[in-house]
Amino acid sequence: MKVTQAGAFGPTQPFQNLKVLDFCWVAIGPMTTRYFSDFGATVVRVESVHRPDVLRQATPYGQGKPGINRSAYYANYNSGKLSLSLNMMESRGRKLALQLAAWADVITENYTPGVMERWGLGYEDIQSFNPSVVMFSASMQGRGGPFSAHPGFGPVLTALSGHTHMTGWPDRAPTSPYGAYTDFLLPQLAIAAITAALDYRRRTGTGQHLDMSQLEGSMGFMATALLDFAANGRIQNRTGNLHPIFAPHSVYPCRGTERWCAIACRNEEEWSQLCRILTCQDLATDPRFYNMELRKRNEKALDIEISSCTQQMDSKDLMHRCQESGIPAGVVQNCEDLFGDPQLQFRKHYVFQNHHEIGRHAYDGHAFTLPETPPNYKPAPLLGEHTVQICRDILGMSNHEVRTLIDDGVLS
Repeated sequence: MKVTQAGAFGPTQPFQNLKVLDFCWVAIGPMTTRYFSDFGATVVRVESVHRPDVLRQATPYGQGKPGINRSAYYANYNSGKLSLSLNMMESRGRKLALQLAAWADVITENYTPGVMERWGLGYEDIQSFNPSVVMFSASMQGRGGPFSAHPGFGPVLTALSGHTHMTGWPDRAPTSPYGAYTDFLLPQLAIAAITAALDYRRRTGTGQHLDMSQLEGSMGFMATALLDFAANGRIQNRTGNLHPIFAPHSVYPCRGTERWCAIACRNEEEWSQLCRILTCQDLATDPRFYNMELRKRNEKALDIEISSCTQQMDSKDLMHRCQESGIPAGVVQNCEDLFGDPQLQFRKHYVFQNHHEIGRHAYDGHAFTLPETPPNYKPAPLLGEHTVQICRDILGMSNHEVRTLIDDGVLS
């Protein structure tokens, strides 16, 4: 198989024949470049056995067995890519990277600013011999400025962007959102920006350097709190599950262990219907809860009363009955629920692949469908799985040249 055709699948794919050189690691970068590999591009993922991507060592492992190629976390975000294990501390390794930079249409990286430049792979270096290249850099706080060199991961960024301040309860310490929250917000912005740059290149022949600040991209999801401060000088605080206007608006205990249902009532009709569903008609006539203003004023008592009604109800049944009556409601789903979710099953969200070491396991599908050009899902690569193939098929190296560089520790 020629790697230049990797990703070709049936009808022309959106990114077919696009060549991507991917220096990204951890989450935001690999999640972004997965759009390319799933939709037809050849994505060469540059890695190193000397400093593996931290996600390769992140749980969960397939069958619970640790190993550099057994992280389901890594596998989920790197499907369909080609793995090149290259020692960038070696001058010959950096020379090979420059050759690949000449081949690439798109180069992606999410290192601290200055790393690529120290390797001789900065945008100006590459543009001198590949003027149409689109380069995407996604550092924590953007290039330039007093804090551009600060390193960090998701929990640091959620704190800096205000998300941690807004998460939790007002009488408790701030809480980080689940996981590297900002990493999951930004790939959609990143792929849109890169696609726009590619369209500009298509029309003009000119490449450009995209400088993404993960901090600035994350702040867009703080818009209402930021606008409130800008307009009113008010600093919003943690409110738990409460809403500034609606009541009830929370999650309520249901029958069983850790079973909950989120319910929100936006008007008097929905409140009346909820009282009927809960068979708690006395709530409808309770003077403390007569209208939205009073329910907000007595919200703590309201949640106690509703919880006493819901705790003997099945969470899914409660959700369905609420939805049938036009009340926004949803079961608080755990991972078992998500894999059994009939809506996700109907849309075939989970894609099962046979990985060389992990075996058969689930990958997340995409949130959208392209029926004319569906994605071509493939398993994630083993570390360095395609090193020889890339050197021969893309760089035109002989078997002897490749073997020499492997023996010298430049390739692996």
